[in-house]
Amino acid sequence: MKRTVLAIDIGSTKVCAIIAEIDKDNNAHIIGAGIAKAQGLRKGSITNIELASKSIKNALEDAKRVAGTDLKSAIVSISGAYTKSLNSSGIVNIPEKEITIKEISRVMHTSLYNANIPNEFEVLHALPYNFKVDDQDFIEDPLGMNAARLEVETHIITTVKSNLHNLRKAVKAAGVEVDGVVLSGYASAIAVLNQDERELGAAVVDMGGNTSNIVIHAGHALRYNDFLGVGSNHITNDLSMALHTPLQTADNVKMNYGSLYTPSNDLIELPVIGDENATHEVSLEVVHNVIYARVEETLMIIAQSIEKSGLKEHMGAGVVLTGGFTKIEGLRELAVAILDNMPVRLARPSDMGGLFDTLRDPSYSGAVGLIKYAAGHYTRYEIDVNKRMRYSGEEPLPYNAPQIEEEIEYSIPSYAAPTPPPKNVTPDPTHKSAPKEESKVKAEPSTMVNIGNSTNRQNEEPNPIAKFWNWATQLF
Repeated sequence: MKRTVLAIDIGSTKVCAIIAEIDKDNNAHIIGAGIAKAQGLRKGSITNIELASKSIKNALEDAKRVAGTDLKSAIVSISGAYTKSLNSSGIVNIPEKEITIKEISRVMHTSLYNANIPNEFEVLHALPYNFKVDDQDFIEDPLGMNAARLEVETHIITTVKSNLHNLRKAVKAAGVEVDGVVLSGYASAIAVLNQDERELGAAVVDMGGNTSNIVIHAGHALRYNDFLGVGSNHITNDLSMALHTPLQTADNVKMNYGSLYTPSNDLIELPVIGDENATHEVSLEVVHNVIYARVEETLMIIAQSIEKSGLKEHMGAGVVLTGGFTKIEGLRELAVAILDNMPVRLARPSDMGGLFDTLRDPSYSGAVGLIKYAAGHYTRYEIDVNKRMRYSGEEPLPYNAPQIEEEIEYSIPSYAAPTPPPKNVTPDPTHKSAPKEESKVKAEPSTMVNIGNSTNRQNEEPNPIAKFWNWATQLF
């Protein structure tokens, strides 16, 4: 059975809404998409709920119009701007000596309970990176193993509560409830990493308009995340100031002449800022020098973040760069030189059914990653923002579905009255009645009916002993 999901990627410069159908095999097919300019946002965080809500609504209406469907809940991305990460651990005993999903969930929640999370922060993701079964370390998947003890080490990503609440408010004001929240860098990694890169370990850097998000995968687990306040719009600002030209013109120069290769000495004519009628000539060499300086600085900040993580030795597949920033010619070659000759790959979101041509652009990796997350392509185990245990192969729950739904479903038949026996049938003396324990629940409704019937008979034919007792109490 197909289900339809809505993903809203709230970036620093644009808001992207995608509607997709997911089949029973968790394959996604995009049926609608909408894009709107981001307003009320600064460095990926909401600064004006009304303006942000308007941007979300515009993107949402376009996606609904293309898909021809209306959805009331969405999975939403959140910037890493006000996130804080920490590692924690948990340990539980296994009474039945076999590890089930219940035990994995219990040890994960134990590690979350043991974490020293400040009051003003709320958990976004709790991601395990090391399971230990008895004395055996680095178990990839402990499910089904025999053990007396299970331990786990988790990487916990938290965000400021006010940041999360403002995000929910803005989305709700656009007419949609928030079903789940995913870190934008985590979503981008889901969209661009291949199986080899997950196994060998890699850093994924989503280089956006005003911000860059970095996550490091090592050993099939997310081990590190960081937020960098640099993006391609900084190049635009630098060009505007250096060339004394309006921002829009500077952005066009970046798009048309943005290259890190050896420049020519050609001249281009640009309008002067503050005087639209006046123009002046600028050498492409100057444009090259401005862009090169900013890109070099950005890559050096990324290199410092990777060094700070302490996981450089675990990144066998190197660095994967995605996002709109990666469209600059020569970026890969400069990145290899600055990142100590590590392997560098420029990535687009992995292919998906119905993927619109626009969404094949690297700037939409986060949005496509959200759809893949909704389809179950997350890490093997995790605790999400709703404190719910997620795992590969689980049955998707509908929005706001109660966790005890199955119990309610199975308990309904027990309240039904038993089927009466056919008339004029002689009871079989060899038939043995069911044990009392099994018939206890079903007996209750029939007992209630019998009590009602006996009461009516008593009213019609008064008991002589009861009459005598009433007379005696009145006499004495």
